[in-house]
Amino acid sequence: MSDKQADIFSVDQSPSPELADFAELCSALYERELHSLAHSSIGQPSLLKRRLAGLPYHVKNIAHYLCQHNSPLNVDVHNASFQFKQAVKVPTRTANADKNYAWYSQHATPGLVVPIYVEDIDGHHIELDCVDRIDKETKTLHTNKFGWFDFYGKPTEQIRGILAKQLNKPSKAIMQSACCGHVWNHKNRVLPRVLSLRELLLSSQIDWKRFTLLKKSG
Repeated sequence: MSDKQADIFSVDQSPSPELADFAELCSALYERELHSLAHSSIGQPSLLKRRLAGLPYHVKNIAHYLCQHNSPLNVDVHNASFQFKQAVKVPTRTANADKNYAWYSQHATPGLVVPIYVEDIDGHHIELDCVDRIDKETKTLHTNKFGWFDFYGKPTEQIRGILAKQLNKPSKAIMQSACCGHVWNHKNRVLPRVLSLRELLLSSQIDWKRFTLLKKSG
């Protein structure tokens, strides 16, 4: 009977059986997310149950994307992460407020994946977020995690634990760094951070040619 028992990570259960790395990616993603949930501060059993219930769906979607991704990045299948050479300094250091305003005035729309520069006690990094609201009268937009920004990129509210944050016009270098989890301190580059499942899902919605809202196929 044990010989016939199905392996939940077997490749023949993946969306595309020919994707040889699918099982290893699923295993890495499950291990990482379960470790994250085990050490999280979730205090409501109902919320934890919802997170666990949605885990298989999200893991399979992300693993499938990492197998067939259309981006300039390499994928490390052993830990389900993107790999790309890290710049000496954070790419957002050359950010231009007027260019931010012009770009977001034209392209800001709900669902758009955007890069947020974040400074905290651990250093500097760029994190993916998603636009969920836009106020055209005040020329501001709201991102799902980091809150409100004006079109120049300046935040209009603060978040506890974050020393500074800035909405940036997306570019190839900036989005590459965000997807790879690159981190800098006040002196140099440091070890990259691990992206959450949410960030990996957002990375699958990036249009690497224009960085505008990705059009759904079909």
